[in-house]
Amino acid sequence: MSEQPPSGRRERKKAATRQKIADTALRLFLERGYDAVGIRDVAAEADVAVTTVFSHFAAKEALVFERDADVERRLARAVTDRAPGAPLVPALRQEMHALVRHCLADEAAPVWRMIDASPALREYEGSMRLRHAETLAAALAAEPGAPRGATACRALARFVVDAFALAREADDPETAVDDIFRMVEAAWEAAGAGVPVRPVT
Repeated sequence: MSEQPPSGRRERKKAATRQKIADTALRLFLERGYDAVGIRDVAAEADVAVTTVFSHFAAKEALVFERDADVERRLARAVTDRAPGAPLVPALRQEMHALVRHCLADEAAPVWRMIDASPALREYEGSMRLRHAETLAAALAAEPGAPRGATACRALARFVVDAFALAREADDPETAVDDIFRMVEAAWEAAGAGVPVRPVT
C-alpha cells in the first residue's frame, strides 16, 4: 500500500530523502536490533543530518511505521471516496484485506517479529491504531445515515481498525477479516445506520 507519487521536483526530492531514511533505518534495525540503533546512527548511515531525520519522522518508532499516514488516509478514503451507490462496510473490508495482504507478506515477517519483541514499538502501534480509528470515526460520522452520536462511530471505527491486529494473529487472516466484518456490518446496522450508500448524483 504505497502513497501517491508526489508531484513537483521539490516534493519528489523530499519524498526520496524520506524513503532513504526509512529504508536505512529499517535495515539497521533488522541487522543490529531496534534498541541498539539510535537516530544518530540512522542519520550517519543515510548521510543526512539528525535534524533532517526529525523533519521527516517525529520519533524513532515512526521510522518503523513509515506508511502510517498513508494507511490512515486510505482508511478514511475507503469511506469518502467510494463509488456512488457503493455500500460502506464492503468498501472498508476490501481496504482491510489489502492492508492485511501487504503487511503479512513474507518480506514483512522480520519487521513484525521486531515489533512484537519491542514494548516501545507495540505501544507506538497501539497509539497509531487509536489515531487511525479517530480519523475513520470522523469519516463515518459524516456519512448519510450514520449512527447518532460520536460514541457509536468511534466504537465502530475501533472495531474496523483492530481487525488488522486480530487478523494478524489468526491462522487464516483472510477468513478472519471476513468474519470480523460480518460483525462490523451487524454492529453498524444495530447502531441504527442500516448500510448507507453514497447517493448517486
